[in-house]
Amino acid sequence: MTLADRIAAFRATLEEWLRGLYHGMITHPAYEKIEAEAEDTEDAFMLACFPDAFGIPSPVSYYTAELLPYLEDEYEAWQRRMWDRQSVVERKGHQYHF
Repeated sequence: MTLADRIAAFRATLEEWLRGLYHGMITHPAYEKIEAEAEDTEDAFMLACFPDAFGIPSPVSYYTAELLPYLEDEYEAWQRRMWDRQSVVERKGHQYHF
């Protein structure tokens, strides 16, 4: 096997591997499902940390308020998403095929 053949074989193997990596990380249909599940988990975490934003009393709000500077960007997006009731119901409806 010549050096040119070995390089060509290596490039073909690398190209196949990178194509599979791209498909698995970006284009695979499960990617959207994983992303949606991660966002749902983040929403649940934010609701557990800041329930007083929706009028739910919580004794730990004093302590979770210390997290607010670190979660400022996520907090605003989460609050907008939660107040838009139609999007939450629509999202869960797609998840459970209503």
